[in-house]
Amino acid sequence: MPVSPELRNQVMQQAQGMLALQVAFVGVANDLFLALHDHGPATPAALAAATGLDAGYLERWCDVAYATGYLDDTADGFVLTELGDAFRSDLPDSLWPVALGPVMGGHMADRAASCMRDGQQPGEAVLSERPVLAEFFGPMLETRFGGLFRAQILDALPLFADVDARAGLVVDLGCGNGWYLRALAERFPRLRGLGLDGMPQNIDGARALAGAAGMDDRLAFRLGDLHGLAVDEPVSVFVMNRALHHVWDGRRALMEVMVSRLTPGGSVVIWEPRWPDERAALRAPGLRPMAWQNLAEHVQGNRFLRPAEIEAEYRAVGLEPRTLLFAGGNEAVVVGTLGAGL
Repeated sequence: MPVSPELRNQVMQQAQGMLALQVAFVGVANDLFLALHDHGPATPAALAAATGLDAGYLERWCDVAYATGYLDDTADGFVLTELGDAFRSDLPDSLWPVALGPVMGGHMADRAASCMRDGQQPGEAVLSERPVLAEFFGPMLETRFGGLFRAQILDALPLFADVDARAGLVVDLGCGNGWYLRALAERFPRLRGLGLDGMPQNIDGARALAGAAGMDDRLAFRLGDLHGLAVDEPVSVFVMNRALHHVWDGRRALMEVMVSRLTPGGSVVIWEPRWPDERAALRAPGLRPMAWQNLAEHVQGNRFLRPAEIEAEYRAVGLEPRTLLFAGGNEAVVVGTLGAGL
């Protein structure tokens, strides 16, 4: 039976949408949406002078950004359309993280197709194969989830206010660019934070952002192994944001080390995408990207977790678990408390 024109049109529309986001990624990676906001209307030559980028590439990019509706062409040069303006990285609700998806997805699709033939799982090194993408990972998480954290999750976790009252220490394992600790420090002026991460560029970026925010007297960041946990004082709260599934194979040892360093009544707060209990849920539009990402995680030797799995690990090391759901149930924050409530 031949492919129907309706199906063909549906797939072609999907392909054009992906192409448009790839165009947006090139603009995001080179700050072109910001440059046009600050300097437009601008010709490709004027953009080249303002950004230091190659004029030939800029001319071709402006053509395709015009074709995909991100730019309009005026007598004085190119200007952002409303759609193009939405990709500016300085907007709190910017669409720029969406542009990373098709580019990272294309890379991970290629790796998954290859690795499926022999079962290899090359690990998180696959991320470093795309250095331009890697530099955006921390800012992408902050843009996508920082608003949810500040507006809903923090209000649902009074334990941080108690830590603040004692000027206690929060340790963020796998801290990335440090956005989680900066959000805590904005809300709680006495709370202190230590971020550990295995990537030197993340630590450098986290320190710079904390310094720019005037928080470097309360927030410290250093290169550290999740299992070594070289912490100089008892910890009020350990936090992990989208990091536990990366070290799930060593979860018991990690949990035991965290518990051994907690203050009496201290807590572990783990935030993970919530893998559904039933496969049928994956057909919901909001969960389709998670299903795809779980395949990409498999390339890295990881998988997404169900809250019940995390709760079981808490109980095994003496933590009392409690799960809070956000974003329509797709995001799970699992709190484990040692002894009496914090």
